[in-house]
Amino acid sequence: MNALILIVEDEAEIAEVLAAYLDREGFRTVRASDGLTALDFHLALKPDLVLLDVKLPKLDGWGVLAELRRRGSTPVVMTTALDQDLDKLQALRIGADDYVVKPFNPVEVVARVHAVLRRAGDLGKQGLLRTNGLEIDLEGHTVGVRVADGAETQLNLTLTEFRLLVHMARNPTRVFSRSELVDACLPGGDALERTVDSHLSNLRRKLDMAGALGMVNNIRGVGYRLAPRA
Repeated sequence: MNALILIVEDEAEIAEVLAAYLDREGFRTVRASDGLTALDFHLALKPDLVLLDVKLPKLDGWGVLAELRRRGSTPVVMTTALDQDLDKLQALRIGADDYVVKPFNPVEVVARVHAVLRRAGDLGKQGLLRTNGLEIDLEGHTVGVRVADGAETQLNLTLTEFRLLVHMARNPTRVFSRSELVDACLPGGDALERTVDSHLSNLRRKLDMAGALGMVNNIRGVGYRLAPRA
């Protein structure tokens, strides 16, 4: 069955245009005009991706995004009139996988949707990746962290955080430049290298909270790598 896209947009004309372009590409769509309805639809319909506006009635896009990330890793593309870098970085810190700035070309939005879903699909290959006390299920999109006492903690990662972790875990001693990580893990998105810093900051925090302290290393002037664990 074709992917279901939840369009969260309070301007009916914009929502209709997005739905028309996505429908033409073969996607199924459902629309919500406020943040609370969006969360209800997400819970009931389990969409494959959420197109999420920031300025919404009842609950704004930041609140919706935070709740979606608490629930799991459904890919989210933000659609916003806020074009400052700080606003974009805030979206990424909370856990958005991509964003487009209004006024946008709906063809570009569809391209972003394809790119994010393709990244999610690329990760759905069978197999386990084990390194540095991590067990990464590439099909189930789960990450377990095993700490010194043998206990295992499951991480709740966004699609982009998961993709970055997998990319580095395949070569755990290699240092990756920011531009390499953008090309490998954020294709089709805004290639601000600071977006990688934001995603990796979130990833480092989640690993630290699970007991894998200091696993993501920032090599000044070079990039990032996964540190070997004792």
